[in-house]
Amino acid sequence: MSSHIAMNAPVALQPVPSDLIVTETHARLGIPLLVNYWQIVRRRKWVIGAIILLSLLAGLVLTFLTTPEYTAQARIQIEREQQNVTNVQGLEDDQIGSSLEFYQTQYALLGARSLAERVARSLQLPQNESFFKAHGADGDEGKNSGQSASGSEGSLNKTVRMLLNHVQITPVRGSSLVDISYTSASPALSAQISNAWAQQFIQESIDRRFESTGDARQYLETRLNELRSRLEDSERALVTYARNKGIVTINAGGQDTQSTTTEGRRTLTTDDLTALNAALAQATADRIKAEGRLRALGSSPEELSNQTISGLRQRLAIARSEYEQMMVQFEPGYPSAQALQRQIKSLSSAIAEEEARVNASIKGEYSEAVARESGLKERVNALKGQITEERGAGIQYNIYQREADTNRQLYEALLQRYKEIGVAGVGMSNIAVIDLAEIPNRPSSPNLFVNILLSLFAGSVLAGLAVFGLQQIDEGLRDLNDVKMRLGVPLLGGVPDAGEDRSELITEVLDPKSDVSEAYLTIVSNLGFATDHGVPRSFLLTSTQPAEGKSTSAVALAAVLARTGSRVILIDGDMRSPSLQEMTGVVNTVGLSNFLAGHETVDDLLQDGPLPHLKVMTAGPTPPSAAELLRGPRMQNLVDRLLGQFDHVVIDAPPLLGLADAPLIAQAVEGALFVVQYDRVAMRGLQQSLERLRTARRPLYGAIVTRLREGSGGYGYGYGYGYGYGYGKDRPEAEG
Repeated sequence: MSSHIAMNAPVALQPVPSDLIVTETHARLGIPLLVNYWQIVRRRKWVIGAIILLSLLAGLVLTFLTTPEYTAQARIQIEREQQNVTNVQGLEDDQIGSSLEFYQTQYALLGARSLAERVARSLQLPQNESFFKAHGADGDEGKNSGQSASGSEGSLNKTVRMLLNHVQITPVRGSSLVDISYTSASPALSAQISNAWAQQFIQESIDRRFESTGDARQYLETRLNELRSRLEDSERALVTYARNKGIVTINAGGQDTQSTTTEGRRTLTTDDLTALNAALAQATADRIKAEGRLRALGSSPEELSNQTISGLRQRLAIARSEYEQMMVQFEPGYPSAQALQRQIKSLSSAIAEEEARVNASIKGEYSEAVARESGLKERVNALKGQITEERGAGIQYNIYQREADTNRQLYEALLQRYKEIGVAGVGMSNIAVIDLAEIPNRPSSPNLFVNILLSLFAGSVLAGLAVFGLQQIDEGLRDLNDVKMRLGVPLLGGVPDAGEDRSELITEVLDPKSDVSEAYLTIVSNLGFATDHGVPRSFLLTSTQPAEGKSTSAVALAAVLARTGSRVILIDGDMRSPSLQEMTGVVNTVGLSNFLAGHETVDDLLQDGPLPHLKVMTAGPTPPSAAELLRGPRMQNLVDRLLGQFDHVVIDAPPLLGLADAPLIAQAVEGALFVVQYDRVAMRGLQQSLERLRTARRPLYGAIVTRLREGSGGYGYGYGYGYGYGYGKDRPEAEG
């Protein structure tokens, strides 16, 4: 306290540059950005809490009122390479799925409208009333409009939109797996649609591949018809020419046909010639063999191997042997000998007859062989001439044959390719179902925990937007930095809020140990740097609107100065709405208005204040026109006369907004102080008031911010308020 007393002692003080005061004050007022935001939150805590609470209640209500929905999920695998089980090459490249865009294309196809239409038609959803009810739609529309098998176009479009809005395609990261999820109020329907979606996607892929060969199949069909006609014409010409020329071709099996090619072609004539040549060779061999047997008559193998002749010759040898033995004993005329002679003669005759018969047979065979050989030679020679003629006609025949063969090969090749394209897409799907969707037994939504989090987030966002809007609409002073930054005046200090009770407020002001009193002591200390002679000897306090704390500030500053030993006169300059009599305990019978009206004696207008060295001049009776009284020289005369008796003249001036009193009073004093209530008057009103105050061409020493609440911008950060504002009158005594 001694430092403040010394500051106002009658000693010469060196002038302090005002910009240094402003710089130091502003440096002390620097507030971190996060702290500023925290102060805004605390100031708007009821708005923020109400919005968040309403959002949570709305989330809970929606959660309990929302129809439960069930999500079924099927999983498929999409491979890049196709499995060609038919071993037939299709029209598309096997590596077509290796591009980077392949999977993105597949994901887009899974969510395509065409696939949704296939699913709707396969399950007959446009005619399914339960489908519309499961999605919260009117089932009668689908029932009435879907009398036909496919349903009406409008019902189908509505069904497709519902399907696309409730299906979700989710690729499994880092794999070729894709999850197909469907959500509805019916668990069975969700599982059915998820499985149908997967199956129809596979079928659509196969159909798309089959349809991609449509143009090729149509072209091949046209070419096949043309080649079929050409093949028939060429074969018909070949058969006609062969019939006219007597050319009969046979295949390897010996059957008459025209289906063989010109290579290895065999005709009936060539086969006959071959057979006759073989027969002629055999006949020649038989003739040569018969001729050899003929030359060997008498010792031919037939004679030697003839059993009859061999038996007769054996019997003849035996008879001759017996006859010779008998001739040793008997004469030729012996009866037995004669009998043997007759037997020998008979046997010899039989042998001769048998040999003659064998020789005749050999000669007959030889003659027959010669005749057969001659006949075959004649036929072979005839066929040779016929073959020569056929070879001449075969040139044209081969032309017809080659044309027919060429047409047949082309036709068969195209026919084979046509069949291959027709089956190329069979079993070639590169998509497989891994897991079928099962009927879910628990709803997937609404999720109470998630909805609470979302409601909390939405409420926070709405609260932030509301606070931002209120901050933009509310242009009151919310940051002490704005006193210098936006108003352009130094901040002398801030005063904590002491409540609405005026008697309690005066008690706080007059109590030197209160937070309010300490705050005004700091303001007086800062005001001591405003001039080169310390605290200004005469100054007024004004504000933009009434009830901003200017009267309280005037009493407090006068009390602080009086406690330092200075003689202080406090004048109530608000003759329209006087208030100092209530705050200082004096009576308002005579005062400023009397002197301005012509009263000459000043001492008669002074009253003792609540503290020693403090005198009070009330406003006096309310004049008809306060501004007219202030326009004259009487106000300046009063201030000059009072400065001769007092060290400081403090004037509680009227508000600036709409009144000309304060600028008129300012011309009679050394300077002015501007009182601002925290977060009340719009910044534009404050700026306009200061502009009016500057028209008096008197120094504006700074601003005092009143009614600072705990947590306000800059409050509690060392503005000279003492050791803390949280205690009020009950705070402990400061040591020393």
